[in-house]
Amino acid sequence: MSNQCIDMGQAEIEKFLREPRIAIVGTNRVNGPPQLTPVWYIYQDDKIYMTMFVKSVKYRNLCRDPRIGVCIAGDHPDARAVMIYGTAEFVLEESSWVEDIEWRIIRRYYDSDKAARSYMDASVDGGEGAVAVVTLEKVLAQNFN
Repeated sequence: MSNQCIDMGQAEIEKFLREPRIAIVGTNRVNGPPQLTPVWYIYQDDKIYMTMFVKSVKYRNLCRDPRIGVCIAGDHPDARAVMIYGTAEFVLEESSWVEDIEWRIIRRYYDSDKAARSYMDASVDGGEGAVAVVTLEKVLAQNFN
């Protein structure tokens, strides 16, 4: 049995990233292996946007070293994956733009506004949040379908 890998074109990559999938984010720890975390995200304007709490390990890691790796894979039987390497910057201030990005990220993973709003209201207890804006520097995409 042989596996054939076909590189994905730009249009296929963008379509793949616009579907609600779980991203695995890799940040650099001070010492030791990378910190890996599953996150929700949204892709727009050639950037990845994700939210995180400022008390999280990934936030602290990215404040110290903004380099980030993101792996987004298809669910079985979809054997495609997009790996992104880039840098993250944070938007901390309260603004309508931040609220809109947060809502759009959460809403894409729920079937209804009501369910998404319930999740959003419950997540307020997690503390101060930030929006990470990832600038894509290198993108690798594979299709084993």
